[in-house]
Amino acid sequence: MPADKLVCGDVAQNKEIIMLKVYLSGEIHTDWRDQIIAGASGLDVEFSAPVTDHAASDDCGVAIMGDEPNKFWHDNKGAKLNAIRTRKGIADADIVVVRFGEKYKQWNAAFDAGYAAALGKSLIVMHGADHQHALKEVDAAALAVTETPDQIVEILRYVLDGSLPA
Repeated sequence: MPADKLVCGDVAQNKEIIMLKVYLSGEIHTDWRDQIIAGASGLDVEFSAPVTDHAASDDCGVAIMGDEPNKFWHDNKGAKLNAIRTRKGIADADIVVVRFGEKYKQWNAAFDAGYAAALGKSLIVMHGADHQHALKEVDAAALAVTETPDQIVEILRYVLDGSLPA
């Protein structure tokens, strides 16, 4: 539809069917992904994510390609296999959501945010206020900075159909 035909607030008559692919990256110790997926029920969104089973993620390399006596090479194998999935998920995504949790330093989440930004992906970052200063550069690259899964759902709803929270 041509831009001159759109009228702000006239969303119901001018809806276009949009499907979003969203990659959910970052902290794996809480159910934030499940909250977003449940909240987005009924929206035309396809979600993907890294492997969130911590042990499987850590040990995938040696489980598939053989043991390593040195922990560095053990971790290296796993990181590289996980990177295949992560790169594919971020590359295919329209929107990348990166969650920084409270308990652990998530260097991989910061890396994913930078990778998504470098690819020109729409980046949404989620973290608590206590991480604001430490993540200021990541936040500056994001198109939205949020604190809750509900805010992510409302952003997705707005992007898909232009509606605001009731």
